[in-house]
Amino acid sequence: MNYNEKMFGLGSKRSIIREIFEYSKMRAQEIGKENVFDFSLGNPSVPAPAEVNESIKKLLETESSVLLHGYTSAQGDLGVRTSISDNINARFGVGMAPNLIYMTCGAAASLSISLKAVFDEKGGEECIVFAPFFTEYRVFIENAGGKIVVSQPLEKTFQVDIDDFESKINEKTRAVIVNSPNNPSGVVYTEETVKAICEVLKRKSAEYGKVIYLIADEPYRELVYSGVDVPYLMNYYDNTLVCYSYSKSLSLPGERIGYIAVSPKMQDAVNIYLCICGAGRSLGYVCAPSLFQQVIKNCLNAKVNIEAYRENRDLLYDNLTKYGYECVKPDGAFYLFVKALEDDAYKFYEAAKKHEILVVPCDDFGVSGYVRIAYCTSKETVLGALPAFKALAEEYKK
Repeated sequence: MNYNEKMFGLGSKRSIIREIFEYSKMRAQEIGKENVFDFSLGNPSVPAPAEVNESIKKLLETESSVLLHGYTSAQGDLGVRTSISDNINARFGVGMAPNLIYMTCGAAASLSISLKAVFDEKGGEECIVFAPFFTEYRVFIENAGGKIVVSQPLEKTFQVDIDDFESKINEKTRAVIVNSPNNPSGVVYTEETVKAICEVLKRKSAEYGKVIYLIADEPYRELVYSGVDVPYLMNYYDNTLVCYSYSKSLSLPGERIGYIAVSPKMQDAVNIYLCICGAGRSLGYVCAPSLFQQVIKNCLNAKVNIEAYRENRDLLYDNLTKYGYECVKPDGAFYLFVKALEDDAYKFYEAAKKHEILVVPCDDFGVSGYVRIAYCTSKETVLGALPAFKALAEEYKK
């Protein structure tokens, strides 16, 4: 074979989420988009804040082409990084500096760079993820030369099972990824959970005489309901890298803009930042999109209106639980993690598809027997789907 078999496998078989999304587009052409209830992809339906479009227009009218469309420094424009570090300090008080911020092409790039930076390229090191977890973590970790290790949750709450987590740590553990608010469950890890995770990491780092890095994956940080607080992990654990994206907070997933922040309290923080720069270079991720670096500089305090997401959440949760579905009510993100009405989530997905409901079976997320419903859709899609969800439940009752 004259090509990379592993890369062929990744290219020839899309993630289950993307497969369903592509099916949805095909089905919409056949029967009409309004008749397909697509809850597959976490693609924001809420428009970007007005400040975003206003910023783009003003920048195009007043700034030079070199600033907006030329190269920035490899790690990002200094003015942008300064504004982000000032914003982080104002919100979380961690003593961030611009020379510890690295601009990236969204959260996927942030995670890929961070993992590449901390893993020994000789291989054999491990990264712990908390189920349910975003499926692409496996790809990012393995591409960095690491091995994924899955810690199972407390099923009734989907908080971290601390005992199970601690049992998974060994001398090969190099990093732990925390995703809160969580994709796919929508659960926000409580301060109690965060403190427990960090205490375990401090103890185990001392036991093995090595740094275990905490990688906070935070694209959903701003999407929380009813005033729920999302603990900022740098305030609980020194050896933390924060991977952030504006895809959800500003409804800009296609613009691919985010950053990595290295905790100023991290052991060898400057050297780790240089590793981040080196990893970005080796992966070809230098110089994130110039225009959108400037846009977010002007929109750091802007937020999308999440009322539409909250309304969709409540409509789905209240009605689905009334129909007999089981689900933990999410405090953040825009996903419901629903227990399938049979043990095999893929068979349940196929049954739902017959009703034109497209949900994501979650075995690849590390928890079997569940499906993810992305409710970042129009309200009309949710209302149209409710009778189909009810008919599906009644079908199973029979």
